[in-house]
Amino acid sequence: MKKKLIRKDRLQGAGLDRVLPYLLLAPSLLIVFAVLLYPLIDGLRASTKFYRYGKALRDVGIDNYVQLWSDPQFLNSLMVTVSFVASAVIIETILGFLLALFCSREVRGIRFMRTILIIPMVVTPVVVAIVFRLIYASDAGMLTAISETLGGGSVEILGRPLRAFMGLVALDVWEWTPLMFLILLAGLQSLPVEPLEAARVDGAGAWRVFWDHTLPMMRPILAVAIVLRTIDAFGTFDQVFVLTRGGPGEATRLLSIFGYDTAFKFQQTGYAAALFVTMGVIILASALAAVRLLKRVEAA
Repeated sequence: MKKKLIRKDRLQGAGLDRVLPYLLLAPSLLIVFAVLLYPLIDGLRASTKFYRYGKALRDVGIDNYVQLWSDPQFLNSLMVTVSFVASAVIIETILGFLLALFCSREVRGIRFMRTILIIPMVVTPVVVAIVFRLIYASDAGMLTAISETLGGGSVEILGRPLRAFMGLVALDVWEWTPLMFLILLAGLQSLPVEPLEAARVDGAGAWRVFWDHTLPMMRPILAVAIVLRTIDAFGTFDQVFVLTRGGPGEATRLLSIFGYDTAFKFQQTGYAAALFVTMGVIILASALAAVRLLKRVEAA
């Protein structure tokens, strides 16, 4: 009798052990589905309707998507966004890699330098945009003050299209290069040291060691860092909204700003929903392509 009771308790305990992880995860999963799944479904539904002053008047099917790809403003915003993301991510990757290579050495004061380098990343993006707006201000900005001290005139950054675009890229590079630095530094510190030491023993110089060993081993980590930063850069909104509001003209009008103006300024809710769904599909397709490329790199 006792053996049967013990066996029954063990079976009940085993069943509880199997179910308990799912019970503990259930609240978190419900929150995730509520936060992610419902807005996605609602956005897809809204993208097929015509709205006026926040009220759905009729179904339009895929007309919003067809209109989107024939809209010159959308195409211009897409080109501006792609140019911004490509410029910022390339510069951030190069600078982050160089800083990671420098800080991977254990020398005096390097830990303090690593701490200093990650400070821009922890500052709120809105605060960063406000600071850079003060720096770029043509009347009393820091750049204008330096220029006037050296005998020059006012420096117009936000008033000219190309300069405003480059100023936005500079802001993003200053804020998010530390993220690339941290990821790549962690990757460098996780590399096996045996191939590097063997190459040095064989007489290879620092450049050959880097090109033949360090860089090939770092390719998967570089790919992951670039994918993560690219996905994040596509959704940049805070800095642009505070710094330029998409101006001057349409020089810094990213897709996020165009979608915001469409939804809240012009009250075209369905059209804006179609825009953001398309933006999500573009980001997802880019991420999947990058993952496939990463698998090929690892296989090679």
